[in-house]
Amino acid sequence: MDVKDFYFELPQELIAQDPLEDRSSSRLLVLDKDTGAVQHRIFKNITEYLRPGDCLVINDTRVIPARLFGVKRDTGAKVEILLLKRREADVWETLVKPGKKVRPGTELSFGGGQLTASVLETVEDGNRLIQFHYEGIFEEILDQLGQMPLPPYITHSLKDKNRYQTVYARHDGSAAAPTAGLHFTEELLKQIEEMGVRIAHVTLHVGLGTFRPVKVEHVLDHHMHSEFYMVEEAEAKKVNEAKEAGGRVICVGTTSCRTVESASTEDGILKAGTGWTDIFIYPGYRFKVLDALITNFHLPESTLVMLVSALAGREHILDAYKEAVKERYRFFSFGDAMLIASHPEAKGQ
Repeated sequence: MDVKDFYFELPQELIAQDPLEDRSSSRLLVLDKDTGAVQHRIFKNITEYLRPGDCLVINDTRVIPARLFGVKRDTGAKVEILLLKRREADVWETLVKPGKKVRPGTELSFGGGQLTASVLETVEDGNRLIQFHYEGIFEEILDQLGQMPLPPYITHSLKDKNRYQTVYARHDGSAAAPTAGLHFTEELLKQIEEMGVRIAHVTLHVGLGTFRPVKVEHVLDHHMHSEFYMVEEAEAKKVNEAKEAGGRVICVGTTSCRTVESASTEDGILKAGTGWTDIFIYPGYRFKVLDALITNFHLPESTLVMLVSALAGREHILDAYKEAVKERYRFFSFGDAMLIASHPEAKGQ
């Protein structure tokens, strides 16, 4: 299976640069994963495709303002740090620019010395382990000094930090938002619950590895970075009870999907617990828990296009993407959404 099998033409102007004012007014492409048939709707119409007894799984991770701009203490040269994952209390794995000039032993300063750091060592992919020093609460200092780590394809600056958070974001730790969840408003979630759909929370702290371009020719040679996940007992119970009663498990986003698939047994029982996952889902994968997926439109040749192809088949996905391009859907983080399900029928149709 070659990476180029997952390529599609995407005009640059379809990459969404700004979030819509009303989260739930984005467009929704509904794809029948069995037949490849598509319907064009608005995201708030998602309620028409949900049924009492279904379980919607959402990732409640919160994006931290993980981009820091500072200087080298000895020379005053500018540096940029992106926090990727917390290794210990004040030790983080980071992406550093310019990497060549920030070697182990370098001392850094941010916010005029409000936050300082020592570079400890170089790890996988040239990332650096950095230990931070400060007085007070790290998260509060980060809120003051850090910027939201928007993906490189978004060139506009974000007016409101909260637009790169889901309305249900709870647990700090992500370097990127679980973007399929950005379409939900509190009102829409309340409406969904009142319909008799359970909402289960899981947490997966999204690292940049999810979006890392696949640089190998053959899909199987690609290695995913590990990400931390957490499933609480009460939330696992909601998923398992829905499944047992014949309801569908509908994951909001590829991160929720990867969490439930990582934390479940071979016979599809979701287990509570915490852990690290580097699960890589591509065509041929047999889903254990997930029945349907709400997701955004992804980058050509990315692991996320491979994941949705595992669910609906490569041809159906590429045809749906071609249709989305033709219909001028908005792509990537601030773009439109897609529901992939078996025989999705809107009520009243």
